[in-house]
Amino acid sequence: MPNSSSVSEFLLLAFAYTRELQLLHFALFLGIYLAALLGNGLILSAVACHHRLHTPMYFFLLNLALLDLGCISTTLPKAMANALWDTRAISYQGCAAQVFFVAFLFVAEYSLLTIMAYDRYVAICKPLHYGSLVGSRACAQMAAAAWGSGFLTVVLHTANTFSLPLCKGNAVEQFFCEIPQILKLSCSNAYLREVGVLVFTVSLFFGCFAFIVLSYVQIFRAVLRMPSEESKHKAFSTCLPHLAVVFLFVSTAIFAYLKPASISSPSLDLVVSLLYSVVPPAVNPLIYSMRNQELKVAVRKLFLYVLLKHQCC
Repeated sequence: MPNSSSVSEFLLLAFAYTRELQLLHFALFLGIYLAALLGNGLILSAVACHHRLHTPMYFFLLNLALLDLGCISTTLPKAMANALWDTRAISYQGCAAQVFFVAFLFVAEYSLLTIMAYDRYVAICKPLHYGSLVGSRACAQMAAAAWGSGFLTVVLHTANTFSLPLCKGNAVEQFFCEIPQILKLSCSNAYLREVGVLVFTVSLFFGCFAFIVLSYVQIFRAVLRMPSEESKHKAFSTCLPHLAVVFLFVSTAIFAYLKPASISSPSLDLVVSLLYSVVPPAVNPLIYSMRNQELKVAVRKLFLYVLLKHQCC
């Protein structure tokens, strides 16, 4: 049985096999990638440069933008390069790096979304204790916990996955390397170790999901008791973007990993993988900026500053 060290490269799933379609996919992915870079970059710049946005909610939003940039930069550039150069190959080290960073960023982002639900819960349900419960030190500790949870989880997953012997070829049924697809290439009983780790991770996933749901049940109950329509509107405007991002992230991930095997096919898996790995990082900045006037004003001021500086030079 050959072990994983005998595999020098993997073959990723191609989006198309005709040159015209490959170039079309390259142009489409380039547009999506540039939009994601622009949107998340604007959020990072606006939050960093405007003191009015130096609050816990925007601090967590800045971390979310960083994770989104990392997530889409881990998967899409390699897919674009393969489409442009008409190849499917990715080196063993490159595949391992993709597995590591994709899992790390996904776990960290989901942990951060859970923390953001807690932030909204405290802001709306316990506003008098907000300064003490979600202070600057607490924010830094929670953000570090989100990034740290992703790192510790992925170290365990990556070490287990790439310690397994791979004897079913090197063709990955995905446009990027991820743990379930690498496990399919193993024929060792040791894969049960990774299944155990996956069960633990899935348990954490549903634990965080239950926490988010319970938080929003309390939030909506508190909002409905507010006497002022203006207060209700303000509360909803800060919660709905986060709720939309959580729904997009969770629904696409659940469908990708829990869909029935009877409806599974390479083309469907490819579309679903795009939905949960590419669409959220590109769409999240738009979701957060649609109903957020403070963020719109900050971005507008940032544009004016750049234009004025360009005219002066």
